[in-house]
Amino acid sequence: MTTPPAHIEIDGVPAAEPGLLATLMSGYGHFTAMQVRDGRVKGLGLHLERLDRSTRELFGRGLDGDRVRALAVGALEKAGRRDASLRVYAYPDVRVAVTVAEPAPDGPGAPQRLTTAEYWRPAPHIKHLGGFGQNYHREAAARAGFDEALLTSPYGEIAEGAITNIAFWDGTSVVWPSAPCLEGITMALLEPRLGSVRRPVTLADLPGFRAAFVTNSRTIAPVTAIDETAFAVDEDLMERVYAAYASVEGEALRPGA
Repeated sequence: MTTPPAHIEIDGVPAAEPGLLATLMSGYGHFTAMQVRDGRVKGLGLHLERLDRSTRELFGRGLDGDRVRALAVGALEKAGRRDASLRVYAYPDVRVAVTVAEPAPDGPGAPQRLTTAEYWRPAPHIKHLGGFGQNYHREAAARAGFDEALLTSPYGEIAEGAITNIAFWDGTSVVWPSAPCLEGITMALLEPRLGSVRRPVTLADLPGFRAAFVTNSRTIAPVTAIDETAFAVDEDLMERVYAAYASVEGEALRPGA
């Protein structure tokens, strides 16, 4: 590992632990994001599995789930929260950072308009740091008046949103694009509960779908447009999606709770 600089300042104030801050600033690592409600997390086991798997791939050793849980519980206690948006980051030497922020609003997300961008994330199966490309396209989408960027290949195959997964409704099945993407925890929880299928989806296929929705750790929201293609909000579909997610029991962060 590169020797950390001897002195680091943040906003003109010397950092207390330059070595740790140098690690955090390296841009090499991964994370998972979760919503905590009353000390419980939907799909906690999947979050812990994701952290361990990606840590092994990036750093050659695992990340113990009990360690993650203890750090998360400690951070929540120090923040005085049982409801929160919580992120766990893993860095070189398997250093772990936890952030605690305001919880995302509960309930259905606001309808979203998407615009397409020719970009696929590198190593998309990892929720990695340094996502300049996806952030660039997401910010460009926002400046153009859209809610999210939809990432596609140069040939129009759809993969995922910049920070979301996307699913389509053909009137019979919920269809998730099969292109390489980050399989989000919300997607992983919904997929088996909706009787979903995966198959290639291209921009040319869009007029054949009746509806679409996006998911991530903060929201599940209907899509009303992708570029010039408009979608109606299928209320029956969305009620089914929300009910499927609501049926998932949260897992306690604190063992035995």
